[in-house]
Amino acid sequence: MLKILGSILAVSVIALSGYGVISQNFKFMSHLMLLLGALMLVSGLIELQEDRKRSIGYMFIVVSLFIFTVSIMDLL
Repeated sequence: MLKILGSILAVSVIALSGYGVISQNFKFMSHLMLLLGALMLVSGLIELQEDRKRSIGYMFIVVSLFIFTVSIMDLL
């Protein structure tokens, strides 16, 4: 389930960033950051769920919290 959600989020991030680059319209950048934060969170949860002994899963979760903070501050 998480891998499917990660794939959907990855396609959404790529599509929205491609739209921004091609059209030079950056008004959706805060939404892109929210999607990127969600993608990083899902990636971290996948790493932790697969019980890998590396700390990359925790790093993904910390980075996603930072991205959420920045995007919420941008929306306000």
